[in-house]
Amino acid sequence: MDKIELLELTRRFPPPFYLFDGETLERRVAHLREVLPQDTALCYAVKANPFLAREVSALVERLEICSPGEYAICRQLGLKPEQYVISGVYKDPQWMEELASREDVEKMICTVESMAQYHLLCQVARKYGRQLKLLLRLTSGSQFGLERQEIHQILAQPDPQIEVRGIQYFSGTQKTSVKRLGRELRMLEEFLSSLRDQYGPIPELELGPGFPVSYFTDDAERDEEVLLQAAQQLAQLSFPGKLTLELGRSIAASCGTYMTRVVDRKTNQSQHYAIVDGGIHQLVYFGQSMAMRRPQVELLQPRDEDGVENWNICGSLCTVNDILVKQLPLSRLEVGDVLAFGNAGAYCMTEGISLFLSRDLPGVLLRRPDGQVLCLRSPVQTCTWNTPNYENRKRDDTMEQLLEILNEIQPDVDYLHCEELIDGHYLDSLDILSLVAEMEDAFDITVPTVEIIPENFNSAQRLWEMIQRLREEG
Repeated sequence: MDKIELLELTRRFPPPFYLFDGETLERRVAHLREVLPQDTALCYAVKANPFLAREVSALVERLEICSPGEYAICRQLGLKPEQYVISGVYKDPQWMEELASREDVEKMICTVESMAQYHLLCQVARKYGRQLKLLLRLTSGSQFGLERQEIHQILAQPDPQIEVRGIQYFSGTQKTSVKRLGRELRMLEEFLSSLRDQYGPIPELELGPGFPVSYFTDDAERDEEVLLQAAQQLAQLSFPGKLTLELGRSIAASCGTYMTRVVDRKTNQSQHYAIVDGGIHQLVYFGQSMAMRRPQVELLQPRDEDGVENWNICGSLCTVNDILVKQLPLSRLEVGDVLAFGNAGAYCMTEGISLFLSRDLPGVLLRRPDGQVLCLRSPVQTCTWNTPNYENRKRDDTMEQLLEILNEIQPDVDYLHCEELIDGHYLDSLDILSLVAEMEDAFDITVPTVEIIPENFNSAQRLWEMIQRLREEG
């Protein structure tokens, strides 16, 4: 979109907001396909931008899911389970139980980050009679992954319910050293060759190459050169199995623009300051470099070059650290002007860290001097905030509204985690009658008598799934 189109958009949707361009997204994936070795599969890290999950799913082979929240988002969007790679350093046992109880878990792939995770997955696979496909993550020397000897241990004593599909490896993001990538590839070649010699063919390598994204005006050409050189290194890989690249930032970043409006301007001690309605809590992709280098940003209002001054662009937070750009040359900056920041398609809308990975916000407790403990806030699901709403329903027409209804009926229940609302006698028959009436009114559905069974009412998640299903059925 050009400046005029973007400016027109701000009249319909007041800033701040993020704009993700589907055409740019398609072009980026097509470019990756063109540059990378033939038959290289792509896996999209949903955490990079869950709002693009549906669009990206049509362009890539796999989706990396790292939390129950991301899983809930993908399920709600109707994305195919055969694309799911269930990953993440922490796999909640309850979540693994839920996955293993579903027949379609056999279409998914799970990663293994520790021996404890491996034993957990073996346990739930045996419990539900499932055949699970696994990728064993090799550590790069961080808190992630398994040691080499642990991978050997798993392969030497295979579990009949487990199919090891291959090795996963990831060592970081925003990597600009092609030499480092080359060293990692040679290491992986040797390791995979040793595994093949001892245990037979290793079908797949899933690699996170950490391709860099150009957030600043002086490094755009570098990033393309890194990609081209990395592709050459990957083409020389002698591994005979399937190669899958796990990418997030490299796929999503370029399709995003962050829009924020100037709401105040001032001059303090000869320094010009523009205050915008956004800030570093909404545009965090620059890290600590944000105020030290020139980002890809432009003023949407057309101006001639007369009256150019250097402006410090500051956000709306009450902290001196809330600086988006220092000494940005702008012509006749005015209150109401709109600034557009490029390459905002990955992470910035979720790296206001409480929303990252769509994990629940923690509960808040207060212990009074008399020893009484009060719950000031129950755990809060964030996946509903990170789920795109294609049906354009009202903002409160979400699972949040269901939780509000439940809390009004029985306030002393942890609805986010309780899986036995009926079986555990947390809700009685009168509560059920009230709940049905409230749900029918709030969500414009009719709950038939045949649907009023423990399976549908034992948890908030099951209730929400029933509501969605009844909506779809009419």
